[in-house]
Amino acid sequence: MTATPPQPYAQQVAPRLSSRPRGRRTGALRDLVGLALLPLPLLVAVLPGAFAGGGTRRWFGGGRGESARAEAQAAKDAAAEAFYDLDTAQRDLRISIETITAVDSSPAARQVAADFDALGRRIDEVSHRYITAVDAHDLDRDDLEAAVAGRARAELTGAKDELLRVRQELDRFTRGLGPLLDKAETQLARLAPAVERARQALLAASTALDTARGSGLRADDLAARLAALGPELTKLNQGAGRHGVPETLQRADRVLRDAEAVRAEAERLPERAAETDRRLVSLRTRAQALTTRSAQVEPILSELRRRFTAACWQDLQQVPEQAADAVRQAEAKLAEARKARAEQRWPDATALLSTVRALLNHTDEAVSAAGERLRQLNAVSKDPQAEIERTRFAIRDAQRLAMTGRATPDPRHARPLDDAVSRLDRAVDGLEGRHPDYWHFLTETEAVRATVGRVVAQIRQDRGGPV
Repeated sequence: MTATPPQPYAQQVAPRLSSRPRGRRTGALRDLVGLALLPLPLLVAVLPGAFAGGGTRRWFGGGRGESARAEAQAAKDAAAEAFYDLDTAQRDLRISIETITAVDSSPAARQVAADFDALGRRIDEVSHRYITAVDAHDLDRDDLEAAVAGRARAELTGAKDELLRVRQELDRFTRGLGPLLDKAETQLARLAPAVERARQALLAASTALDTARGSGLRADDLAARLAALGPELTKLNQGAGRHGVPETLQRADRVLRDAEAVRAEAERLPERAAETDRRLVSLRTRAQALTTRSAQVEPILSELRRRFTAACWQDLQQVPEQAADAVRQAEAKLAEARKARAEQRWPDATALLSTVRALLNHTDEAVSAAGERLRQLNAVSKDPQAEIERTRFAIRDAQRLAMTGRATPDPRHARPLDDAVSRLDRAVDGLEGRHPDYWHFLTETEAVRATVGRVVAQIRQDRGGPV
């Protein structure tokens, strides 16, 4: 049996399987017609001899001969049924193999295809034996002998048995294809919906882009990104037969993802433009407010210089100049951002506005630090005891936690807590004198509390509790 016959082989061999010699029967028919034309008296005289002479069919062996012919014919019919069944099964299996190889290029799929080819050659061999047996014996011959019919029956039965054995091999092979075939059919089932989703996503992106442009937004970068998907759409339309199922699925997913990104950005573009405008106004207002606040830093520094030691305000000396410079930079960046907005260069505008915000945040912190420094120094100079007690309470609370459930504290916890007590005592001693360094005192107490906090976190972690 060939891999893809021009027509089912059964149709090619059917005329041979059903033909029978027609010579004797044609001659006998001609004799009967001639006899029918004779006058009735003469016909009565001739008729017995006509059927007793050479035109008579020879019924060999009586009942035994007809039985042999019938058995051979039955064997022939059974072999034909096995042949057609095997041929149908092979055709069905070929469809499954083609499905797998169209989707899967893995070594396992290639091995399956090779095994199917080998099985096809085996099928060709047994099919050839069957056809040879059919062609070798004309079971419709008038002179068919019983011995010949017996040989025909044996050969046809042997051919049928081989066809059935190969059919069993084919069935076993088919059962082994389950996982690969399921995977291939799943991918094929995904193919058409995936391609359609990609097409719809491209259409939605194009519609969103047209809407954005209709509102006066150019969206040139989005248009370029959408145009770049054109060749991908062409390949999708060419189909999986040209580019392969896995590649087409990957392409469809990629087009879908990129098109949806373009659509989302195009739909958000009017909002993005409005947001950019709001940020431009907000940051411009904030820059102006910082200019006003920066002017207040110098009076704060004057008071700090007048009332406290140099260590309390020296690090703030450059704040007015730095603030003014930062505001100037922010205003310059704002001008660039306005230009980028006018040219609809949205990524540039966004980046510039982020830079402006960072500059203003840093300046705001520096300006606020001067006023906060004065507030803290005023508070501690009036009542340093409140800061001392706050810090001592933190230390005592940590010490109680370290002793909970223990007769003696863990050295890993006790040592840093003891050091914290000593550090606080030194900071308090530093307040003595005519011009105490209150800022140093404040930084020391803050550092002590930070150390205590780390010890508490370590204790809780060692005990498995919340930090």
